[in-house]
Amino acid sequence: MRIALVLSLSLSLASAGCAGALLGPTAEAPEVYRLEIADAAKDAERLPLALGVARPRAAPSLDTERIAVVQPDSRFDYFAGVRWSEPAPQMLQSLIVRVLQSGGRFEVAVAAPSRVPTDLLLDVELRRFEAVYAPGADAPTVRVEFQATLVDQRRARRVSSIGVSAEAVAGSNQRGAVLDAFERATGESVHALAAWLRDTQPTAAD
Repeated sequence: MRIALVLSLSLSLASAGCAGALLGPTAEAPEVYRLEIADAAKDAERLPLALGVARPRAAPSLDTERIAVVQPDSRFDYFAGVRWSEPAPQMLQSLIVRVLQSGGRFEVAVAAPSRVPTDLLLDVELRRFEAVYAPGADAPTVRVEFQATLVDQRRARRVSSIGVSAEAVAGSNQRGAVLDAFERATGESVHALAAWLRDTQPTAAD
């Protein structure tokens, strides 16, 4: 899996074991990044159902283009000089939709709201999407966590829910390595969600 970059990965995040050098205001225009993850394997059984994926709900601290970081003293902050190409919840929504489309489990998988009528809705709450620096660590660990609930809109009832979490240790304290860790943790969590949906059996409408 590769990170799709709008700009270069050439600069380091900070000195080893500390994110402080990239925190705070910067006079330069930020570099912009987006994540790409692998498609899902084709599902052998396709359900004749349309699935809508809602834009994930998130706390204001995560509902932003800024890339979140947790310092060794547990302070929450953001990397300076870098941004996601869109707010983190919206980026996650796009990745989930694309993976579900590639897997073919559902007849239709779209971002909600949509003009396409849908039978099911996937409600998502993003809880963690951040790089965490543990005391004494040479590089951060990226943590991604969300709750997903599948709702049968035809019957106005919950089908099932799952909590998904994944983490990936950055190979170094370089910008490219940290973004690669975001990609790995996000990919693992989204594919875990897709696997759960493959095992969930919503029924056809009466």
